[in-house]
Amino acid sequence: MKKKILVSRQYPKAGISLLEKEDFLLTIWEKQRPMTQDELIEQAKTHHALMCTLTDKIDNHFLEQCGHLDIISQFAVGYDNIDVEMATSLGIPVGFTPDAMSEATADIAFGLMIAVARKMFFLHKAIIKGQWGYFNPTGNLGIELKNKTLGIFGLGRIGVKMAQRCKNAYDMDIIYHNRTRNKDAEKLLNASYVEFDDLLLQSDVLSVHCALTPTTKEIFNRSAFKKMKPSAIFINTARGPIHHEKDLTHAIQEGDIWGTGLDVTNPEPMQPDNPLLSMENACILPHVGSGTIEARNQMSVLAAMNIIEFYNSRQIPHIVNPEVLKQ
Repeated sequence: MKKKILVSRQYPKAGISLLEKEDFLLTIWEKQRPMTQDELIEQAKTHHALMCTLTDKIDNHFLEQCGHLDIISQFAVGYDNIDVEMATSLGIPVGFTPDAMSEATADIAFGLMIAVARKMFFLHKAIIKGQWGYFNPTGNLGIELKNKTLGIFGLGRIGVKMAQRCKNAYDMDIIYHNRTRNKDAEKLLNASYVEFDDLLLQSDVLSVHCALTPTTKEIFNRSAFKKMKPSAIFINTARGPIHHEKDLTHAIQEGDIWGTGLDVTNPEPMQPDNPLLSMENACILPHVGSGTIEARNQMSVLAAMNIIEFYNSRQIPHIVNPEVLKQ
C-alpha cells in the first residue's frame, strides 16, 4: 500500500519534489491560511505521515487521535509545538531540520543588534512621518559596538554564528551561558563560560539562542532586566516566550536597558498597538529568522528526507527522539 503523506503547508518545492519522486500519495494543504487543529486532525487520521511546522499544534489532543502516524517531520529547527514525550510513548519518531537556518537566523540577530544600536527602525519611520528636520548634533544618538561584550544565552549552532559575526566585525569579547559547557566554541571564539547572573551583569549585547523549555520560559523577566546594564541591548531570535514581554517593555521605558531587537514576540503575532513598536530603541520583525530562499529550501529538503529515509531504511537523518527507532 502506498504511504499517504499529509503536508500541512505549501512548503518550498525543493523538498516537495523529492517526496513526489517517491512512491507516496501526497496531500498538500493549499488554502492561504493554516489548518485549524480540528482540520489537521481530520486530515491526519487518513494519512501515514505528517510534514508540519511550528504553528501546527501537535499536542496530546492531536496525538490521542492520531497515534497511528508512522512519522512526524517538522519543517523547523524547534519543536516545542510537539508533545515529544507523548509521541515517543506512542512510538512516533519526530524529525526536524537543524542547522538549515543557522546562517539566516544569525544574520537577523546581527542585523537587529546594529539596528537597535543606531535606532534604525525609529528613524526610518520618522522620515515616513515627515519628521526629517534640521541637523541636531545631540539628537537621536546611537551607540557603537566595537570592543563591547556579547553575551550569548544558548551557545549552539546559531549562537556560535552570531558570535563569529560580532567578533569579526566588532572585535567583541564573547561570554556565554549554557546548560553544559561548549568547549569547542570556547576554543573557536575564545569565549568564556559564565553563570546566568554574570551574563546579565556583564553583557553589552545579550543575544538569545536557546530552546524554549520549562526552564527557559520567561527567564528574561523584570528581575533579569534589572540586573543588566542600562546601556545593554537585548536580542531574541529564538522563541518569544523566553522573555516576558511586559517586563521587557517596562525595562526599556524605565531605562533599565538601552533597547531590544526581537524577531520573536510573546505572544505571536504581536498586536499593531504594542508599545514596543513605537519605541526609539526597539526593532521588531515578524519571526522571519529563517526567511531566505536558501534556508527555506534546505529546511524543505531536510524535512522531506526525514520521511524518505524513514520509509526506505527505517533511519531518520535528523531526529528528536532517536530512542523510538531502537524500540
